[in-house]
Amino acid sequence: MSKLDKESKISLLKTMLTIRKFEEKVSENFAAGQIPGFIHLSIGQEAVSAGACFNLRKEDYISTTHRGHGQCIAKGVEIRPLMAEIFGKSTGYCKGRGGSMHIASLDYGMLGANGIVAGGIPMAVGAAFSAKYRKTDQVVASFFGDGATGEGAFYESMNIASILKLPIIFVCENNKWAEFSPQQVHMDIENVAQRAKAFGNVAAETIDGNDVELVVDAMERAIERARSGNGPTLLECITTRFHGHYEGDPQKYRPKEDIEGVRSKDPIVRYKTKLKEEGVLDDAGAEALEKEVEGIIEDALQFAKESPEPDSKELLNDVYVN
Repeated sequence: MSKLDKESKISLLKTMLTIRKFEEKVSENFAAGQIPGFIHLSIGQEAVSAGACFNLRKEDYISTTHRGHGQCIAKGVEIRPLMAEIFGKSTGYCKGRGGSMHIASLDYGMLGANGIVAGGIPMAVGAAFSAKYRKTDQVVASFFGDGATGEGAFYESMNIASILKLPIIFVCENNKWAEFSPQQVHMDIENVAQRAKAFGNVAAETIDGNDVELVVDAMERAIERARSGNGPTLLECITTRFHGHYEGDPQKYRPKEDIEGVRSKDPIVRYKTKLKEEGVLDDAGAEALEKEVEGIIEDALQFAKESPEPDSKELLNDVYVN
């Protein structure tokens, strides 16, 4: 297991808190009609993003899903343009054209969120092939949900990554819900990781994705395997989705005990308690950290609200390449 020092542990908690408070603020403003488009949140899944990106380098790549704010933040993107993009403003990472579901920042190796289920996986495989071909020592982490593993793109991607021993980690955030369907109605296996057996050269592991240090450890093994030329890993992180599939989803399809039960598995409460028990953090320290994060999010919110709308004259800019 990784020997995380005090600074690293607090950094992991800060990342999780930043994701949580960022998305709570997005939820609040979306409900108030301040944000255009559609919003999908990863509240409850913060340990996967924070842990999986912890040992990635800035030049490594990630691809993610419509529920990808957490991975953007964990990969290190700046909070101000991230918030502005969600508000559809010209100061956003995609000049307001991507919105919540299509954020990209190549400066941080963020290839893009993707509104198409499993749509980001083949793109990540292409980036992994590029890294291997150019001998850059970069690795790629592709994030997707359990529902994506029923798509053909997932199998084609796993197959070619296995054959070519590409430096990629397939990170499945298994929150047990594929949009509105529980896992047992669309999958006749207990763990997504079992699917790696069909491809030969794919390592696989299922872990508790709400334990951030377990995620760090598993990713460390997978990154080492990828960088050393030994091929891909399928890492299944069992986690919990606090909100519905989309913001405003009344969740009538979901048992009441399931909605109420997930709160007891809160990865942030769990990690904060652990750090206090270890003497890494006390109540005053935890409160100061929360206030620091709240200040960062409020600053980003103000920046987004005060930023200009995109100019319609620029609508076709950056669409075509010579």
